[in-house]
Order: sequence, then C-alpha cells, then structure tokens
Amino acid sequence: MVRSGKRRTTHALFHFDRPFHERYGLIAGVDEVGRGPLAGPVVAAAVLLPLPCRIPQLNDSKLLSPEDRRCVYRVIQRTALAIGVGIVEHAEIDQLNIYWASFAAMKRALERLVLAPAHVLVDGFRIPQGPPSQTGVIDGDAKSAHIAAASIVAKVTRDSMIEFMDRRYPGYGFRLHKGYATALHLERLEALGPCPIHRRSFAPVRQSDSLSDDD
Repeated sequence: MVRSGKRRTTHALFHFDRPFHERYGLIAGVDEVGRGPLAGPVVAAAVLLPLPCRIPQLNDSKLLSPEDRRCVYRVIQRTALAIGVGIVEHAEIDQLNIYWASFAAMKRALERLVLAPAHVLVDGFRIPQGPPSQTGVIDGDAKSAHIAAASIVAKVTRDSMIEFMDRRYPGYGFRLHKGYATALHLERLEALGPCPIHRRSFAPVRQSDSLSDDD
C-alpha cells in the first residue's frame, strides 16, 4: 500500500502512475464519493486513461471548484479509453452498511469498463475480493492521475443525481449540501422528517424518523 502524500501537480500525478503503466500495461483508477452523506447513493467511477495524455487542471476532485470539475470531467470523457460508473442506492446502503456499499460501488464501476485493465489503482484500501492485481493508494486522488480522474467522474455524476433529487424533494436543500450533514440539512430533516432517499441506518436520520413516529 502506498502511503499519503501532499497535493501534486498534473505532471506529478501522471509521473506517479508511470511505473504501474510500464509494469502492467493498461491500468485503471477507481474512487468513490458519498460515504458521509445522510441521503442519496454512493457513487464510484473507474477510469482507464491512455498514457501519455494531457488533461489540464486534473487534480483531486475536492480541490477543484464545481465549474472546474465539470470542465475537467468533459476532457476526461473525450480522453479516456474507458469509463465505468457504479452506483449503490440508499436502500442498499442500509442493507450492506456504508463500508461494504462503497466497495460494492467500486466493483460495479470496474465491471462496467469496456476494456479490462491489467492493474487497478484504488483510492484508499484494496477492494476485498476485488481484482487480483490491485494497489491501494492512501490519498490516491491527490497522487495518481487515474484515481484523480475517477474521483472527478464520481463526484460530477453524484452531484448531478443529487441536484435532480433536489427538484424531486424540495425543501431539504440537497442542491446546496449534496446530502451531507450540514446545519441546514439537519434543520430541514428535523422539520420535515426523512424523505425517500434518506439513509435510515444513519443516526441523524434514524433519530429524525423516530421523532416523526412519535408525532
């Protein structure tokens, strides 16, 4: 497992991946978003890039503005050899728990690649019972070009889904907080009770649901 590092430049991200590419050939990066929110799915993406390639502004999705993420996302779509997206919805998260749901989303993203990578770089820890050839990279979205690309695809995809849900379930402010446990979200949850996309196994939702039952 590769340990944590500081923020890298786009050149450094590709430099990190080069030894894996030289050793294995086709490699893919996989990352997920949405572990922490109280509502909505966890979404993972797997991205297989041609090397060398050029993707300006490529970086950890958390370090980019929403506008920059969308711009880089479009470049990744045009550049990548293959992109796979895996989604685990709120109800399945409640059944599996968020730890296993995150790995399930990553597996699904890899299964949806139209090209099979020879090796997979995973943000964080290796996927249990996942690909036989994989490397877990702590803070991988800030170190690896492939994982950074996957983090952007996953983030843009999930944000788009949550923004759609904001129109379907108005009043919770999903467009603003994307389902995370902000003060606004907790306030709206207490006032309105859970909606269909809330994760009932998460403590704040469970407590709100209990209060609604008492009423």
